[in-house]
Amino acid sequence: MNNNKVILIIDDDSKNIFALSAVLKARKFSCISALSAREGLLLMEQNPDIGVVLMDMMMPEMDGYEAIGRMKAEENLKNIPVIAVTAQAMTGDREKCLEAGADGYISKPVNVDELLQLLNQIMN
Repeated sequence: MNNNKVILIIDDDSKNIFALSAVLKARKFSCISALSAREGLLLMEQNPDIGVVLMDMMMPEMDGYEAIGRMKAEENLKNIPVIAVTAQAMTGDREKCLEAGADGYISKPVNVDELLQLLNQIMN
């Protein structure tokens, strides 16, 4: 399953980006990344090949909730699926992310099989 869509990873921790990219690239996905939601939104505006966004929900400046809200308000971005990635695996977090407009939810540390399953559902 390798379509030509790019996965955008938005996370303020470069170690998380590195780990996720390595895993995804090993499975022949193309990845680009941004260290802030603002940078991620800019990349989405510039790159029509982005097929899905892995969005860290806890970031300084603009968090994932605000970023998803902004995406959903933009005509050209609102149909890009978002998987919320969060270290907050508390009761209600999943619902909170999905209510914010995320299409999927995964908690850190990321379970690779779970992530690949989600990507398969969303990208096909």
